[in-house]
Amino acid sequence: MKNNKENNGNVNLTLAIPIELKKKMQEYDEVNWSAVIRKLLQMHLERVEIAERIAQKSKLTQKDADEISEMIKTDVAKKLGLIK
Repeated sequence: MKNNKENNGNVNLTLAIPIELKKKMQEYDEVNWSAVIRKLLQMHLERVEIAERIAQKSKLTQKDADEISEMIKTDVAKKLGLIK
């Protein structure tokens, strides 16, 4: 791995995905999957941080937090066109 100065401050991340997902991804070689995953990770992290700040100031129950989490996941999936 290149040091951060040579790699624009980025590090490599390896993850395992199901083979069927990989096959589907390969059908769209014009898509920059690294950029897609990087954006999704950033979006998810932002939402987790927001939820954490809210939780620290809130009297929400775990059930309330779980419901908010599901709403966020659904909203993200809709924005990405994964569900209608």
